Amino acid sequence: MNPGGEYSRDSRYITTRITRDGSDGFPVEPGRYRLVVSRACPWASRAVIVRRLLGLEKALPMAVAGPTHDERSWSFDLDPGGRDPVLGIERLQEAYVARDPGYDRGVTVPVIVDVPSGKAVTNDFARITIDMSLEWAAHHREGAPALYPPALRPEMDAINEVVYKDVNNGVYRAGFAGSQESYAAAYERLFARLDRLSERLKVSRYLVGDTITEADVRLFTTLVRFDAVYHNHFKCNRQKLSEMPVLWAYARDLFQTPGFGDTVDFDHIKQHYYVVHRDINPAGIVPAGPDLSNWLEPHGRAALGGRPFGDGTPPGPVPPEEEVPAAHGPRTG
Repeated sequence: MNPGGEYSRDSRYITTRITRDGSDGFPVEPGRYRLVVSRACPWASRAVIVRRLLGLEKALPMAVAGPTHDERSWSFDLDPGGRDPVLGIERLQEAYVARDPGYDRGVTVPVIVDVPSGKAVTNDFARITIDMSLEWAAHHREGAPALYPPALRPEMDAINEVVYKDVNNGVYRAGFAGSQESYAAAYERLFARLDRLSERLKVSRYLVGDTITEADVRLFTTLVRFDAVYHNHFKCNRQKLSEMPVLWAYARDLFQTPGFGDTVDFDHIKQHYYVVHRDINPAGIVPAGPDLSNWLEPHGRAALGGRPFGDGTPPGPVPPEEEVPAAHGPRTG
């Protein structure tokens, strides 16, 4: 929080990369690393979706932390005995400290952990998904989509930058504002950007080009949380997503696309925000709503053209061990 009450995200990430040539000391090796996520977290959800779209489930196994955490760390309370069965740790903090005994930054998800050493390799969430597309290409499934195609990168990078500043991080700037003035500025900036995105998506099924790309993944993870959390909890309440016709249809289109809605756990999302943020919600009461069945209503977006996976194909069924419980939201497919 700066002196004016404006929320400022700590962006001091571990920027080591896992690359084909191992130039940062960590070469791409199937099965060597573990992607640690929480389904509650929008930044981690990007990695979950991209991993599934590209078919990296076997090459990059995944651990799912519980939806809540304390001031120390995310923990593995969903696993038997509260310990990750591969890394053998109870708290994600242990992987960060193994990397740097004096680590004093955020213990965040997603993070990729080197299994042999137990050390966190990188928690640079924006780079993780790009590298899944580029550095892990040799291990993509047959028919994997091009989520970061060279010809579209300049336009995608520009869109991703404003979506991050005004929307992805914008909801947090509103929710964690420390003054009326900083809240009002974040609120206006957020909805001005959503209005511009609506205009763009009136005539285009996807954000950039005529197929799903990294840009759609990044916007989706905020939109899917909007009515369940951000509208009420973060006071982003000019309208619900379901009251913004273009963005609502766009979000439903993606939700109903394999690889998106089948990774979403609304129960974890609500548990995290309403239980962890006691400064905003002191009683820790988790709302019973909203009704989620409308996520499966027809969206009509196919009339705009476009092919979700381009020349590729949809991902197959979710591996049984990674299925989101049916009670945690509407299921697609």
